[in-house]
Amino acid sequence: MTLAGWTVIAVILLCVALLIGSRIPADVVFVSGLTVLIVSQVVDPAEALVGFSNQGMLTVAALYVVAAGMKETGAIQYVVEKIIGRYKSIRRTQIRIMAPVMVVSAFLNNTPVVASFIPALEDWARKNKVKVSKLLIPLSYAAILGGTCTLIGTSTNLIVNGLLIQEASTSTIGIFEPALIGIPCAIVGFLYLVFFGDKLLPERGSGFDTFKDPREYTIEMIVEGDSPLPGKTIEEAGLRHLPSLYLAEIYRDDHVLAAVDPEQKLRAGDRLIFTGVVDSIVDLQQVKGLSPATEQIFKMDSERGERVLIEAVVSPSHPINGETIKKGKFRNKYDAVVLAVSRNGERIEEKVGDIRLRTGDTLLLEAHPNFLEQYKNSSDYFLISGIRDSNPPSYDKSVYSWSILGFMVGSVAFGLLTMFQASFLAAGLMIFSQCCRPSTAKEYIDWSVLLVIAASLGLGNALQVTGAASVLAEGFLSYTENNPHLALAGVYLSTWILTEMVTNNAAAVLIFPIAISMAASFGVSYMPFVMTIIMAASASFSTPIGYQTNLMVYGPGGYKFTDFTKIGLPLNLMVAVITISLVPQIWSF
Repeated sequence: MTLAGWTVIAVILLCVALLIGSRIPADVVFVSGLTVLIVSQVVDPAEALVGFSNQGMLTVAALYVVAAGMKETGAIQYVVEKIIGRYKSIRRTQIRIMAPVMVVSAFLNNTPVVASFIPALEDWARKNKVKVSKLLIPLSYAAILGGTCTLIGTSTNLIVNGLLIQEASTSTIGIFEPALIGIPCAIVGFLYLVFFGDKLLPERGSGFDTFKDPREYTIEMIVEGDSPLPGKTIEEAGLRHLPSLYLAEIYRDDHVLAAVDPEQKLRAGDRLIFTGVVDSIVDLQQVKGLSPATEQIFKMDSERGERVLIEAVVSPSHPINGETIKKGKFRNKYDAVVLAVSRNGERIEEKVGDIRLRTGDTLLLEAHPNFLEQYKNSSDYFLISGIRDSNPPSYDKSVYSWSILGFMVGSVAFGLLTMFQASFLAAGLMIFSQCCRPSTAKEYIDWSVLLVIAASLGLGNALQVTGAASVLAEGFLSYTENNPHLALAGVYLSTWILTEMVTNNAAAVLIFPIAISMAASFGVSYMPFVMTIIMAASASFSTPIGYQTNLMVYGPGGYKFTDFTKIGLPLNLMVAVITISLVPQIWSF
């Protein structure tokens, strides 16, 4: 092996060591490793930076925009609520996530499945006070296991099938042939995660984070007549378990219903009085069929889906200080609507329009995002701050987002477009149809994940161009030349290790020709080796860098590198044993 090859291996090992033993962010570690290779001229910059133009990385970027459109229209949250329902236990929640994700990932590329579920599960975890780190690794692993069950479930299977067609033009893998080994592995993986997931997964993320801002608001919401809420009980409508939120009263036909029973049925036109912290008010904005009771909302120039929630503290020089919000014509002056007022923790009984503003009052406003820029230096307010992810979903556009997602999946499934082409077209359609605004789309893209993917692809490419990957692969397999069964185990082991160090697709491409040559030298069928490569290249559970769905959940789940090793390594070993044992029985030598 050349000095350049050893240098690349040393840099990769150093990156892994830093990820395990330090708190340096993964994107900083990988980009630094790539920088070392470029500055030291170990590899050409064009070879090192190949990951930044990689279609897989760019596909993930486009899928973030698709996921943004699904979330902004409330489409994916609705599905998650229907699938998971109310929180009862971690184990039950994990089952209700993993089972459908496994099935769906067998027929759809698993990357968009994970991309769509991540933001919805983050919201669900926060609302139900569940640690999101208990959910995202099972989500990724279920998608990986489901993807191994069909030829179209993951790009690795398609790549290996393409290599097989080139090698033996009459041979191809049947669309359900991988299921013969994929389903047993998926069942074992499912049971393992169900029984040990809660114990082995860490408690990280924002599920139990206390509210940093204890300010409470009283807000009045109205039940829309043309919504699914009339006829449902408070419990069924999901208005009972929102964190740090209390339904104080219901105004109905000039009557006040106090001490509201959870079995009380809602009617069209009911005015619901809630008291809660700002995060809970944001949750109310997401409930389909509820809207702020103030009529001023419908008099604003912009559509509701374009607006955000803003907190603003009234200063002594505010032009409406000392006047009521209605008489001061707040909406006309600021093109913003006051939804609620917080005043030293006391509950303000008046309707919003009748509240007389005082210095120090904190206003919860619904306004166009331009409000922040326009008034951030104004003497009217002591402080102005936007509330993240607070714009109400555009439920009327959810049919567009579902149609776009269906088009993307269908065009790939029928071979009309590649995943790269379909994802970018879908992302463009999400913005063009106003399912999400361009500024919102940019906010949803997790740039740190994209940096990690691009940099890790660059390191993997460096491993290939310096010849280090081939030397490592041949070294692993050189000890197994005299025994086909031992060779099969060597193929699995070398593919798995390269998958964790490089990427699943690169590992499959590197090992495939070596394995085919070994099968020819033994005079046995190549199919056991082909199916072993398919499983080993996809079975990336013990590090976050081997498979892009692991990278996608790495940051949002607040995971450490070792979290994947702790729960993933036993799963890796189980899948390895099943594969090496069953493959020769199904596809004989």
